[in-house]
Amino acid sequence: MLKLYETRHRELLPVSGRGSELKVYCCGPTVYRDAHVGNLRTFLLSDLIWRAATHSGLAVTLIQNITDVGHMANDLEDKVLAQSKSESLDPFAIARKYEDRFHHDLNRLNITSASSYPRASENIDLMIASIEKLIAEGFAYVAADGNVYFDAQSFPSYGAISGNRLDALKPGHRYEYVEDGAKKFHADWALWKLARDRTEMIWDTPWGPGYPGWHIECSAMSLEYLGEVIDLHVGGIDLRFPHHENERAQSNSLTGTEVVTHWVHGEHLLFEGRKMSKSAGNVVLLQDIIDREIDPLAARLSFLENRYRSQMDLTWASLEAAHSTIKRWRGLVSAGASKTEPKMDQEFIDAIYADLDTPRALQRLRAIEKSSDYSAQEKSEIFLAADQILGLDLSRPPIVRELTQEQSDLLEQRAKARSEKNFAESDRLRTLLEESGLQIKDGADGQSWS
Repeated sequence: MLKLYETRHRELLPVSGRGSELKVYCCGPTVYRDAHVGNLRTFLLSDLIWRAATHSGLAVTLIQNITDVGHMANDLEDKVLAQSKSESLDPFAIARKYEDRFHHDLNRLNITSASSYPRASENIDLMIASIEKLIAEGFAYVAADGNVYFDAQSFPSYGAISGNRLDALKPGHRYEYVEDGAKKFHADWALWKLARDRTEMIWDTPWGPGYPGWHIECSAMSLEYLGEVIDLHVGGIDLRFPHHENERAQSNSLTGTEVVTHWVHGEHLLFEGRKMSKSAGNVVLLQDIIDREIDPLAARLSFLENRYRSQMDLTWASLEAAHSTIKRWRGLVSAGASKTEPKMDQEFIDAIYADLDTPRALQRLRAIEKSSDYSAQEKSEIFLAADQILGLDLSRPPIVRELTQEQSDLLEQRAKARSEKNFAESDRLRTLLEESGLQIKDGADGQSWS
């Protein structure tokens, strides 16, 4: 049985649904820019869970929201509207543009499509109804400034996911700036905000024209599309607080039950040793990887080389190494593929079921690759089965390119130089061949290339 670390209980717990059905909610993107590789690592986590749970026999329903109404950043500027001004496009055109690009990146990473991608902008009525119910039952209030706030002190178990205590929270914590004393308690958060000077992306409500707070979107949509019992909720570690803490308070208050059984969070990703940020100039997109002629699935394999709960440092060197590994494994699968049927290796799947221990699973595959105890066909069968979880498209035939005449001449000259033990000339010719796009290997039987 698949086991995953559960954030609220802080222990490994079995992943189980009701009968054979597993309901999963994954927080999706705010579509005002391209998702960078750190964002994509989180979405790979939900895909990996989907693949492992499906292999275990569960029928997975995965819902991933699209936040296309924007929300306040720390500098109080709405992200979608700010990008709308920057590109001189309608804000919903911005949202659709980056939503399409998000799906394109998911496809290039071989991430399985969710069962549904509900948009926040198309579910405003659900949010309004949820807010009305929270007010009616005493969990929310309309403040003197006209905004609607959730009463954090009305939810006694607040902080169970993150470990934060209400009495220890400082005013103005992330995304919840001080509202001129309108709140009853500084840690209360906005469910609905009045439009005031804002003229776009606003909706009419009983409290006046405005727009939803960030957290109510996920509560309203997860309950609508998955019901009052959600088996698994996935997101990046940065969402644990305040987003998931606030979402849990809202959802549980709306239903009177513990809605989410299992919270799962993926850790941060660094690039070349630093956190990715626009100010640091080191934001890496999937297209940047492709522009370097690296298979986008090399990013997927690089992510899998690390545990999802461990911070990882992605580098260009690790991406290039992963690119070479994928090429080699596709060759291995192709070499033994005459009558190949997938055959799952038990040690591999045991590692996957043990909290998605992908490094150990990959280590097992490398051991099989080097072992003389398996035939080429058996190796192909094992790697094909493993790829049902890994999603590296290993059945894709290796790309074979014809040598140019210049490359053929250089290979011939190098073979002659090696036979004459002219190693300086051999090294010079190797450099020229590698600059032309070939990889050269020397062995007891002479030189080989790919």
